[in-house]
Amino acid sequence: MSFAKRFENTFRFLLPSPFAIAILLSLLSFGLYWFLADGSLSQNVASSFKDWQAGLWNGPLLIFMVQMMLILVLGHILALAKPVGQFIDWILSLRRDPSSTAALITFFTLIMAFLNWGLALVFGAVIARKAAEFFSRKQQAFNYGLLGAAGYSGLMVWHGGLSGSAPLKVAEAGHLQSLAGNQVANLPDRIPWEATIYSPMNLTASLILLLTLPLLMYFLSKRAPRQLEEVHAEKAKEQEGAYRGAEKIDHSRSFGLAIGLAILLIALKTAFESQKLEFLTPNFINLGLLGLGLSFHRSLSSFLKALDDAIQGAAGILLQFPLYFGIMGLMRDGGLIADLSTYFSSHSTSFSFPLYTFLSAGIINVFIPSGGGQWAIQGPVLLETAQNLGIPYGKAIMAMAYGDQLTNMLQPFWALPLLGITGLKARRIVPYTIALMLLGSLIFISVLSFY
Repeated sequence: MSFAKRFENTFRFLLPSPFAIAILLSLLSFGLYWFLADGSLSQNVASSFKDWQAGLWNGPLLIFMVQMMLILVLGHILALAKPVGQFIDWILSLRRDPSSTAALITFFTLIMAFLNWGLALVFGAVIARKAAEFFSRKQQAFNYGLLGAAGYSGLMVWHGGLSGSAPLKVAEAGHLQSLAGNQVANLPDRIPWEATIYSPMNLTASLILLLTLPLLMYFLSKRAPRQLEEVHAEKAKEQEGAYRGAEKIDHSRSFGLAIGLAILLIALKTAFESQKLEFLTPNFINLGLLGLGLSFHRSLSSFLKALDDAIQGAAGILLQFPLYFGIMGLMRDGGLIADLSTYFSSHSTSFSFPLYTFLSAGIINVFIPSGGGQWAIQGPVLLETAQNLGIPYGKAIMAMAYGDQLTNMLQPFWALPLLGITGLKARRIVPYTIALMLLGSLIFISVLSFY
């Protein structure tokens, strides 16, 4: 048996489902809270249940959960529309062997993720599935797990892209003061994108990732085990027949198109009234996806048939998001994240601090796979230490962003949309996402050390 086959089989044996991982991390978080938080064991046990439930049903976070579910479902509906299918087919027509296709999927998914992480999640999943459908029809052996990992690779660059949570928040006037309060004095009113997303360090890291990750997936595909798999194409066909009365509304191609275009006009109005790219919020993305979905499907009936297929992929998010919100409540209110950040900060120098921030952010992301939530907790300590050591705020923020996005390749939570669309199990993609993570670690450590 080849090394690649043994490597893949090891993860199939050791890695449970993402839902089981969320439960195990919850149990570990309870244990850490009980024995490491301030207070006696009995006090910690009692307060842990309260803090866990407060996180579990956190109102703003539940709103965020619905936004993420809508991004997944509406993006999947859009991907089932004929024009999008033709565009993806054109991309896949550029290369027709599994190795070149894996590289191609990685390249386009990385570009999409730099623009917007939500769109990249759905795009990468759909293009990976369509590639698998092609090889399945041709009865050509391929590695579906590797194609899925290629479609998930965009989560390696998202926090350094135009939709990165921390860079977007710190660019808002007054955000730094509201986040840190009196904890950090003399903070600037805002940190512009030129110091974070558009900084030479981040542009260099993003460019290197764009060039090297597709090559890595190409060479991995050459050595990875392949097999024949049956992957059936998803279809959203409109039933033929004569329609009477009010049901004509559902099947009218002009009505659905008109409603979709009207929604798009509203979205464009919002974009034109906003400054720079600040309009790229989850709400705007969902409004745009709704308008595009209706426009491309053209009839309400076709749109709803696609919805029936797409809604299944959101089941994992509905169940697992609240569990991670509960973990966030335990880690935050128990002071565990602040303690970890403070420990690294107190043992840092001006050279080592960005690297320690990168490392601690990667650890925290395993427990709290939310860039925005992580920034809200880790940000104040990070800003204070950066100020004391004379490190540019932008570099410190991007160090946290790199650590956060890196361990997405280890923590399969954000792979739920891809798993739902492709039908893959997490254990099939993780061996290859870990390879992406290892290469990414070298790149991020190098740019943090050099700049």
